[in-house]
Amino acid sequence: MYSNIVSTKELFEQRTNPKWIVFDCRFNVTRPHWGAEQYRSGHIPGAFYCNLDNDLSSPPTPNSGRHPLPNPQDLATKLAAWGVSNDSQVVVYDESVGAVAARMWWELRWLGHTSVAVLDGGLVQWNEAGYPLTTELPKVKAKGNFQPHPNNDLWVSVAEVERIREDDQTVLIDARSRVRFSGEQEQVDAVGGHIPGALNRPLTDNIDDNGCFLPAEQLRNYYQPLCGERTIHYCGSGVTACHNLLAMELAGLGLQQLYVGSWSEWIRSADRPIAKGD
Repeated sequence: MYSNIVSTKELFEQRTNPKWIVFDCRFNVTRPHWGAEQYRSGHIPGAFYCNLDNDLSSPPTPNSGRHPLPNPQDLATKLAAWGVSNDSQVVVYDESVGAVAARMWWELRWLGHTSVAVLDGGLVQWNEAGYPLTTELPKVKAKGNFQPHPNNDLWVSVAEVERIREDDQTVLIDARSRVRFSGEQEQVDAVGGHIPGALNRPLTDNIDDNGCFLPAEQLRNYYQPLCGERTIHYCGSGVTACHNLLAMELAGLGLQQLYVGSWSEWIRSADRPIAKGD
């Protein structure tokens, strides 16, 4: 069973295995319907579509980030309806590096399901290998019986980030691009910048020129010097930070914590400090 990443070759070889259940997570924040449209135009055979806004998040509130966590039982019910059981091997992918797929990977880990993996290199590598796509919608072979066991130690609230922000033993890592972190450009949220004291480690640093994750040793050399007694990851809305969480697990550094609300929640209050520049 795979608990972090899986190659396109391995997925292709298991394509008829009824215990393997695949999800397409393509999504564009500025074009919310784009992912579903792309899915309908061609997807990996047997893959179900899972929407970031509707399936992997609950509706945002005036004080939350853009993608709050879904209700655990609601997501578990959907997973079971898609055929997922506690012994299923789940594979998740998006169009390329796994920036959105990693959110679904993390959520299943949060719910206690360890056999979940991101397709390394995503649909780009699947297409590069010449494997097939289809427009045929998948049928559920049998309803699953997935039972969630949420581990809420895997995420932190904004109150917790405010409390530990200046703790020397805690490291905050921001997965956004350097121009968003510095405040030079902000394409999504109303305010640019970052949480004071945070380190910027863009998720693109985790991958090679083919969009696949770097070797574990290289990721370990990258992340290990950064780690404190506690390491918390964030991004714009708690989605792409999961890519850094996956990278650290690949590196053998364990599953760290996610600040779910992230930058889009942090800026909801004018009382919270904002830093600009590097």
